[in-house]
Amino acid sequence: MLKIVNTLSGKKELFKPLFDKVTMYVCGITPYERAHIGHGRCYVVFDVLYRMMRFLGYRVIYCRNFTDIDDKLLKKAQEEFGDAQRYPEVAARNIKSFHADMAALNCRAPDYEPRVTTHIPQIITFVAALIKKGHAYQANGDVYFHINSFPAYGKLSRQKLDDLRSGVRIEVDEHKKDPLDFVLWKGEPAGKFWESPWGWGRPGWHIECSALAREYLSDQIDVHGGGIDLIFPHHENEIAQSESLHQTAFTRYWIHNGLIMSDKEKMSKSLGNVFILEELFKQFDPMVLRFYFLNHHYRGPIEFSFDDLVAVQKSYQRLCNLFSQHICHNKQSKEIELPIFKQLYASLCDDLNTAGMIGLIFEHLSYLRENEQELCAAKMLLTEVLGLTLEPLLETTVHITPEIQQLIDERNQAREQKNWAQADLLREQLEQLGVEVRDEKID
Repeated sequence: MLKIVNTLSGKKELFKPLFDKVTMYVCGITPYERAHIGHGRCYVVFDVLYRMMRFLGYRVIYCRNFTDIDDKLLKKAQEEFGDAQRYPEVAARNIKSFHADMAALNCRAPDYEPRVTTHIPQIITFVAALIKKGHAYQANGDVYFHINSFPAYGKLSRQKLDDLRSGVRIEVDEHKKDPLDFVLWKGEPAGKFWESPWGWGRPGWHIECSALAREYLSDQIDVHGGGIDLIFPHHENEIAQSESLHQTAFTRYWIHNGLIMSDKEKMSKSLGNVFILEELFKQFDPMVLRFYFLNHHYRGPIEFSFDDLVAVQKSYQRLCNLFSQHICHNKQSKEIELPIFKQLYASLCDDLNTAGMIGLIFEHLSYLRENEQELCAAKMLLTEVLGLTLEPLLETTVHITPEIQQLIDERNQAREQKNWAQADLLREQLEQLGVEVRDEKID
């Protein structure tokens, strides 16, 4: 049984979907530039959750959007083409790149990937309904959500309205009824973007996810995911919009992944410490990146370093060397009664603890080598749930130094003496140095 930490309650809860299928919505990218390592981590995390729920036997409907109209896209188009209205070209190019990155990371495609620009009627309908119910108002060509109309505002981020008003930096707008009110529709000059009952304009950021989740999933969904930086204000505002309209809980399980840090700071374009996935793939196999993400618990931060990536690459190669040598013909069941498999499976069911599962595999490597059924069961979890291909990495030429040769000689001697524990220890030392060890049987 899967247990997962729900950001809304702050507790680990038993996962029970509303119906016989799971509805999952994950906030997608704003495609004004190529995807970076933070995007990679987020979508690998939710790919594993998607795979895990399917592995448990659930039918999952997965939706992830593209915010393909946004201030950043307009600015990028202006900088690149001298024309902000060419933003669709910027979005199309980066969406194509994003799809390539996700495929390289072995992330399964969502069932739906709606773009904001192709769902303007649904967004207008949603905004109009909020106005009719008294939760939104028109002011100077814009439409705002009125925070005071939703008393539960702040329940996800555990903040009170008075504290937010005094402690959060808010753009001052004399047309707002309350400084915390946020925009649903941005007014524009006549003929620009889309026509609406309130004049020409374009959607605000937050409204799109509420409208798209409703369009493709339901008024109430099982899982909503994203990075922890989206908890406030984005996800808080989604709750206010959706629950004001539908009068029911919007999302049952809010799940958020931790951020990737550099020198204990969040990666950002302004600090110049963001690493583009496409560039990282030139130095490291995408599976090494995926393995790197999954070596950390999804809710915790990752302090990024290239040294750690190099170390993880060696560890991943060890797994590849072991599992790629074994072809498992029989389809394994999650009900299989094997001691190590049960521990690995329990780790995944315990708040998707991929790091704990990987640690257990390395702890029991020697045992797995000698127990094919356990090895195949472990391989099933690594490939089907963690999404690792376990294909050997491209070989690099290893210079046999005197140190490496000494280890090889010592290991051969240990095997001749049938000192298998020492031989395994020396094998691990050699593999850490990039030397793949293949044994022949000793009579």
